[in-house]
Amino acid sequence: MGTEHDPSQRVAIGISFGNSYSSIGYTTSDGKAEVIANEDGDRQIPSILSYVEGEELHGGQAKVQLVRNAKNTVAYFRDFLGQEFKSIDPTPAHQSAHPLQHESTIAFKIRDTEEEKESEVTVSDITSRHLRRLRTSASNYLGKEVNAAVITVPTNFTDAQKDALNKAAKEAGIEVLQFINEPVAAVLAYDARPDAQLADKILVVADLGGTRSDVAIIASRGGIYTILASVHDYDVTGAKLDQVLVDYFAKEFMKKHKSAGDPREDVRGMAKLKLECEAVKKALSIGTSANFSVESLVGGIDYTATINRTRYDLLGNKLFAAFSRLVLHAVEKAQLDPLDVSEIILAGGNAHTPKVASTIGAAFPETTTLLAPSTSPTAINPSELSVRGAAIQASLIQEFDLEDIEQSTHPMVTVTPHLAHAVGVLCISGEESTGIFHAIIDAETPLPVRRTAIISTPREGGDVLIKLAEGLRHIKVTKPAPKPKAEKAEDDDEDSDEDYSEEEEELREKTWKVGKVLSEAAIRGVKKGGKVEVQISVGADLGVNAIYREVGGKGGVRGIIQGPKASQNGSA
Repeated sequence: MGTEHDPSQRVAIGISFGNSYSSIGYTTSDGKAEVIANEDGDRQIPSILSYVEGEELHGGQAKVQLVRNAKNTVAYFRDFLGQEFKSIDPTPAHQSAHPLQHESTIAFKIRDTEEEKESEVTVSDITSRHLRRLRTSASNYLGKEVNAAVITVPTNFTDAQKDALNKAAKEAGIEVLQFINEPVAAVLAYDARPDAQLADKILVVADLGGTRSDVAIIASRGGIYTILASVHDYDVTGAKLDQVLVDYFAKEFMKKHKSAGDPREDVRGMAKLKLECEAVKKALSIGTSANFSVESLVGGIDYTATINRTRYDLLGNKLFAAFSRLVLHAVEKAQLDPLDVSEIILAGGNAHTPKVASTIGAAFPETTTLLAPSTSPTAINPSELSVRGAAIQASLIQEFDLEDIEQSTHPMVTVTPHLAHAVGVLCISGEESTGIFHAIIDAETPLPVRRTAIISTPREGGDVLIKLAEGLRHIKVTKPAPKPKAEKAEDDDEDSDEDYSEEEEELREKTWKVGKVLSEAAIRGVKKGGKVEVQISVGADLGVNAIYREVGGKGGVRGIIQGPKASQNGSA
């Protein structure tokens, strides 16, 4: 397979291929990811194709055809790839060409030539045509023929879907170097910035997309990413946010023009409403109010109106709250607590909405960094995160032989053993019996791993006992002091509810419980205020090798033991 393309002749880009929008990116010679605009100047290119008298329109030009030429316009087709007809939800495609069963796959009946007759075009062909247009735009921009790409996919894309996408890309003249999970690409976009500090952390990547929401919990350990949990929802979507605006403006229109009827029941009126409401939603992400304006909405009546952000926030409140619950559900699914999360990255176009960020931020402690345009001046444009990550990955691997790339993504490599519990030490001296636990290697760290830590010993020095142990994360909840209450039985019941709601806001902190002790070592005669250096190595076979020494001291105590538990999870 490696002979198919000479790696030195590759021109590789990153492609983010979404149900609603796609984007293309490349990495400049100085290693910066850039997003490429197509011929219409769009960096977010609608994943839509439309045919007028045999001419193929793409992106934004195809999107406006949803009003006049809906049945020859194909939209929201990515998730149909590699699926059987009976398992798809055709709802998103109601206002465009309908998906049909075609042998073992899915097709669209469209008039895509100058002839009168309709053709059945498979979802694979549509995908190839779409990717070919993206490839052409990138080639025109770069001034050289693009022939390879790293393509982003959701975490629940099946092997059958990846195979179908791979074939469609090949048809479009694109060698797929790698599929990269969308949330991993988003983290990569942040970690590749020149000023990025690589620290071990737990991240949430929350993507409120047009036709689906995806949330992933990722452990970043020494630059290796492991997906701990992911959740997907097809009800909490950007399209539903558009719909609350559609309903609002349709009702306002009917109040003003009682005899005109409901514009949502007119095919063209509904298409115009949807396009304008998406534009209004985007305007409200930037400004505090937006104008709605449609010529000939229904019955030849032009309609204009305005809406402010406060009203929109109220209209969308249920959806924002549902998205926040989805994020918390993903944290719970990873068997973690909001206190464990260091960073939340909001991805996708709807992450521009300030209320999305503030609703999610409210569910996490203040110590959690929220990366979104409304909360962080250094946030990367959420619509560009996954394509930037894909472009960076493409530049890293485009020189490799395909066999090497395949090997590097083989489960044998990516699904490594991980520590199930943190490993750390307790320093005990003199009369003390417990000591404080210092975590040195976090849970979910891929093996093998080596970490060194310098730990302050109790001030008085002397003989210090060091215990190497597993640490179990524990959330300590400090309840508020009960307020004096009138002694009434009925009131007590009510008050207990109130207390409970207050407890939620009370002090919650992360503490460690010491689990299994793996080894112990005594270091004698430590100087007053001295420090101890602990070096721990955990092998892939879970053998633990530890060296303990006083900082500045020679030699040290070495312990080798069969070590802690591992868990097999995730793919980087």
